[in-house]
Amino acid sequence: MKKKLLSIILVGTLVVGAITGCGKSADGGKNASADGLKVIKIAASTTPHAEILNEAKPILKKKGYDLQITEFEDYVQPNEVVESGEYDANYFQHQPYLDSFNEEKSTNLVSVGKIHYEPFGIYPGTKKSLDDIADGDRIAIPNDTTNEARALLLLQDNGIIKLKDGAGLTATINDIKENPHNIKFDELEAAQIARVTGEAAYVILNGNYALKAGYTVSKDALAYESNDSEAAKTYVNIIAVKKGNENDKGIKALVEVLKSDDIKKFIDKKYNGAVIAFEE
Repeated sequence: MKKKLLSIILVGTLVVGAITGCGKSADGGKNASADGLKVIKIAASTTPHAEILNEAKPILKKKGYDLQITEFEDYVQPNEVVESGEYDANYFQHQPYLDSFNEEKSTNLVSVGKIHYEPFGIYPGTKKSLDDIADGDRIAIPNDTTNEARALLLLQDNGIIKLKDGAGLTATINDIKENPHNIKFDELEAAQIARVTGEAAYVILNGNYALKAGYTVSKDALAYESNDSEAAKTYVNIIAVKKGNENDKGIKALVEVLKSDDIKKFIDKKYNGAVIAFEE
């Protein structure tokens, strides 16, 4: 009987401890941290997402929020943990990827804020200016669907080629309507393009691979995607939450901080154009 009574007391103690040790804040039912701050749990890719979030962390603390950042290496778990409710938000993806994920996984995630994009740039190969382009020049571009289309759109924006009407973000070299310089295209894996600068007249790289190659977009690119380009608007990286949580006060505070002048200045200074704060 004493053992049974002791078991009941222990169970009761654990239940009380679980209730009192996990206090809820007044903000959307979020857990409160030990110092009374309202917790926002976010899943993110390491670069540049987690770096940007860490810069936002002290600003959010002043607003009463404890931003708890967990870095993920893959592109599946960050969405799964938000869908399950384990995390409040994530920051690693663009809208086309989110749309595809929702369709394939039957998840219900939505964007609540557009934060930054990583622009494609045209970089020097054997030629140092786009003014020097000549008949038969070779340009190295990524061979995957999304990045090839962005590269071709960038070339079109700079008057080098013209695509068929409606080609847009699914364009391939087969959609080139006008090629006045008879440009030859070397379609390569994106990670390999920076290695052929000695062979191609120009190479087209995204922000991440440009950084790895030692390039600074704002200084080294001969041209790059503008803030109002179709690609920039489409592939801007977003904050995503589970549908129904769009109006949570903590999420709104997070997006507000990430779109603040302080964070924009941080992005400009740290990434030298390889990452650009998105302007609506």
